[in-house]
Amino acid sequence: MNVKILGTAAAALLIAVSCQPKKAENEEVVAEDMEMTAPAEISIEKFTNTPAYGSSSLTLKQPSNTTIAKAGEVDFAFEVGDYELGAQTEKSGMATNLANSGDGQHIHFILDNMPYSAHYEPEFKREMPEGTHYLVAFLSRSYHESVKNDNSFIAKKMVVGNASDDMDVDFEKPTLIYSRPKGEYTGADTENLLLDFFLLNTTLSESGNKVRATINGKEFMITEWAPYVIKGLPKGEISIKLELLDADGNLIPGGFNEVTRTVTLKD
Repeated sequence: MNVKILGTAAAALLIAVSCQPKKAENEEVVAEDMEMTAPAEISIEKFTNTPAYGSSSLTLKQPSNTTIAKAGEVDFAFEVGDYELGAQTEKSGMATNLANSGDGQHIHFILDNMPYSAHYEPEFKREMPEGTHYLVAFLSRSYHESVKNDNSFIAKKMVVGNASDDMDVDFEKPTLIYSRPKGEYTGADTENLLLDFFLLNTTLSESGNKVRATINGKEFMITEWAPYVIKGLPKGEISIKLELLDADGNLIPGGFNEVTRTVTLKD
């Protein structure tokens, strides 16, 4: 009887001891899994190794008059110099990891600071509602980076019908134009998002004007006008806010100088 009790107790002790290492091993595996799935830190990196297109140009030929009598469909015609719309931009380095248009190089057409429409031909039609409108258009590489030179863009105020002006925009003053990111990204395209904007009548520097980018609540101060790549973003809705600031960190007046956009990242 005593021997039987002793044997049962020893067996119970053996079972308890043998289970302990397995528990510790499982805990270690769980810890490793948690470490592997920890969210990455959001970062931005200057985008380099991109063709300059320093002599490329964009000119608005039609409409020749920026005052249009009535609302409706308007014919737009651009003249493109030393730049091939529809061609694939030569890619190397960071450019190979960016979302790219299969239709090639194009024009980013931005009306009233809304998300751009992409145009792969120099002539197209657009509906223009009655009102005062602000048009910015610039050449874009196939992976959506703007061509940044003194002749690669147009910026026009257009009046359609009888209109008042309440947008507080002056294209003769420092102006920020948001371009990318835009829309929805899936798969590998979610890993590297192009952050790009256009500037009028200003430069950026450590001691001068700057662009503050706030991405999902994290702030980055940009002191050089260049394209950047955003990394470490989670899936879902992403908020990007851009602000054009003066040397003291104050928002520079202008209807386009503060803008917030939302993009979506999916598996």
